[in-house]
Amino acid sequence: MSNQLIDWLESQQDNMLDLLGELVNIDSNSFDKAGVDRVAIRLAEFFDAQSIPHETIPVASHGDAMRAVVAGGNGNRPILLCGHRDTVFPTGEVEKRPFRIENGRAYGPGVADMKPGLVINAFILAAFQKFGGHPNPLVGLFTGDEEIGSPTSQDVIIAEAKKARLAFNSEPGRPNGNIVTNRKGGIFCHCEISGVAAHSGGFFEDGRSAIEELARKIQALHALTDLDRGITINVGLVVGGQSVNTVAAEASCGIDIRYRDSDDRTEIFEKVREICTTTSVDGTSSDIVIKGEFHPLNPSPQSVELFDLYVKTAAEHGFAVAGEHSGGCADSGFIANAGTPVICGVGPIGGNYHRPDEWMQIDSLSVRAKFIAETILALSATPTKTGL
Repeated sequence: MSNQLIDWLESQQDNMLDLLGELVNIDSNSFDKAGVDRVAIRLAEFFDAQSIPHETIPVASHGDAMRAVVAGGNGNRPILLCGHRDTVFPTGEVEKRPFRIENGRAYGPGVADMKPGLVINAFILAAFQKFGGHPNPLVGLFTGDEEIGSPTSQDVIIAEAKKARLAFNSEPGRPNGNIVTNRKGGIFCHCEISGVAAHSGGFFEDGRSAIEELARKIQALHALTDLDRGITINVGLVVGGQSVNTVAAEASCGIDIRYRDSDDRTEIFEKVREICTTTSVDGTSSDIVIKGEFHPLNPSPQSVELFDLYVKTAAEHGFAVAGEHSGGCADSGFIANAGTPVICGVGPIGGNYHRPDEWMQIDSLSVRAKFIAETILALSATPTKTGL
């Protein structure tokens, strides 16, 4: 069965590429619920064609979650395959630069992060469905809001993770072919500042500038960055003011906090909160709200064993794969925090994520699908040392 399954996956390269092109050509910004759900509709059509049961977990504000299952032995814990359908690109981006192939690479919105991960997860499920399953059930979870911190899907992810034996998160493989074994935690915050409007010429002294207060906060926030500890603070969005000749009554900013160790989370957020809620411009007020949050991904003995098994599988095919630390956050942090062994970045190889020149290496589609599938097969044949 195993040889047939792997041979079939290898034969599906062109079909994988066709499905990838369809998914990339669907606008699916995190705030475009209809677009994100259209990606799910296309995946549902694929699962229907493969006779794979699936269900929709409704979400009101962002893309629904989708769950597809290949049955396994009774009582055995599932193996979880994860991926997100949303991208960072605005609606209309597909019209500007639709899916294309050039010199062995594919281009388009989300062509690396992470629509090819959805494709290989779908085909891995199809392969096990076609060739008799696995002792462990396989669960494919396809969510819709990872790029903004998974505010509506993290509870679903955590619930599935707690039931699972282990997980693969098919975020893009690194440009050098490595996978991700560590990730930073992250908090996405919004700071809102209120001041007092006034004519900037005739009644300047009556105004209280929210923009001045924001400027002071930005300086203080960025000063919290500690690269040696892996802590970074970035004010990436700034909004404020009414007109050039008005003292600004309102201003706001979006803040990205990154940290490496879970123990640093409370300390760094408290410092950010204090800056954002304490004002130095008389007559202004301010507050902070958390919009989304990721847990860090740090290895456990079980995830190290899973990583070693994956590396061994790749080596048997002549590929040297190592683990890397990524400053980017992902849903794998929720999975690890739930106590479930997980490796990340096992999707097809790509680069320039979130950029107009984002790319994916075409021939890595079936190869990376094969590595995951063979690792899953090995789990039923190889005694584990850590209780994996």
